Amino acid sequence: MSRTLVKDALNATAAMDAVLLQGWVRTRRDAKAFSFIELNDGSCLKGIQVIANATLANYTTEIAKAHTGASIEVRGKLVPSQGQGQKWEVIAETFTVVGEADATYPLQKKGHTLEFLREIAHLRPRSNLFGAVFRVRSRLAYAVHQFFQQKGFVYVHAPIITASDCEGAGELFRVTTLDPSHPPMTEEGDVDFKKDFFAKKAYLTVSGQLEAETFACALSNVYTFGPTFRAENSNTSRHAAEFWMIEPEMAFCDLQGDMDLAEEFVKHLIRDAKEHCAADLEFFSKFVDKDLLTRLDFVLERPFQRCSYTEAIAIIAASGKTWEHPVQWGDNLQSEHERFLAEEHFKCPVTVYNYPRTLKPFYMRVNEDGKTVRAMDLLVPGIGEIIGGSQREERLDVLRENMAQHKLSEKEYWWYLDLRRYGTVPHAGFGLGFERMLMFVTGVGNIRDVIPFARTPGTAEF
Repeated sequence: MSRTLVKDALNATAAMDAVLLQGWVRTRRDAKAFSFIELNDGSCLKGIQVIANATLANYTTEIAKAHTGASIEVRGKLVPSQGQGQKWEVIAETFTVVGEADATYPLQKKGHTLEFLREIAHLRPRSNLFGAVFRVRSRLAYAVHQFFQQKGFVYVHAPIITASDCEGAGELFRVTTLDPSHPPMTEEGDVDFKKDFFAKKAYLTVSGQLEAETFACALSNVYTFGPTFRAENSNTSRHAAEFWMIEPEMAFCDLQGDMDLAEEFVKHLIRDAKEHCAADLEFFSKFVDKDLLTRLDFVLERPFQRCSYTEAIAIIAASGKTWEHPVQWGDNLQSEHERFLAEEHFKCPVTVYNYPRTLKPFYMRVNEDGKTVRAMDLLVPGIGEIIGGSQREERLDVLRENMAQHKLSEKEYWWYLDLRRYGTVPHAGFGLGFERMLMFVTGVGNIRDVIPFARTPGTAEF
């Protein structure tokens, strides 16, 4: 007999004479002549009730071992439930404990803090909250591919190990095979990276963008979706050292087209989650964020607002609010400013565009004023920035000038400059932080709780 998943049993249209269920015990209640066991296998939020009669041959020995957390196998009949709140239950004909769990099992039936659950990240997927989070994560990853594939984009696997720093921020993890206690040295007394594995300095990637640009300049519309890394010593609820990024890149596309695609993409992901993860979203709206479903609907139903960086600075200045980080033209917008724009001023997602040239990386297209670049950030209520993108600088002379200003070596980026020498085209793209999108869709407030095993400063457990 093949296994039936709990979600399929709960959605059955008719009773079944024979089912095989396998999963873990959530709760057990014993009566005189039978026991009620809630079995959950992770396929959905709800468990299914199993009734084990005392007439079972091994009832006494097996039921005594079926503590919370134990894994069990049940064969029996799927019948209409006599209890309230459930359509089906299972009458066990055989009941076997596959793996025992004693009283030290940390996920007993009581409330647990998120901080405690992070300490047992190997077990937290068995909890209601994290089962729901990671089912939504799985579905949204599928929806990402679905969105781009339906639009004819080509999926490109960008390298994890790179010799270039896309953002120019310098917050990179070094990849090396050199002995840290006795590295080879040059005559000048520096570490000799020519003796390293790649014969040069190498890092974990901060972005697949530059590589995606090379493919966009051949295949037109491409996207990458993979892990990226930032060695930023930041302990906020929105930052992680390892996170996943979705980065589309489009040839023959300008900033307007870039903003249009970003808005369409965000709405597609929300719509997909609402359609395919309804029970999990309902759970989040009940226990995590009471306003979640209202906010998601709000975002779906309205066009996103757009304003230039210059307009945003004027709005912030005119707000009359006292800021922890006062801001003027030429300064980076902080999280408090981004959230004010999305949550209080516009009261919906807003795309801020045309940022000061001095704030942005070398690859962004310079506007005619010479002071701003065709950059855009999409800000959403509750999170702040969720997408950052730009039209790329396709003019060789301006790109070289930008690189000189950022003190970047043309020799190291020779291949990137070649894209502007051989058939250059206007092109644009953006990066969406997958975890931030998950935070927005689930209402979960900390990035550590939407990624299976968080990598943050001082933490690389599991």
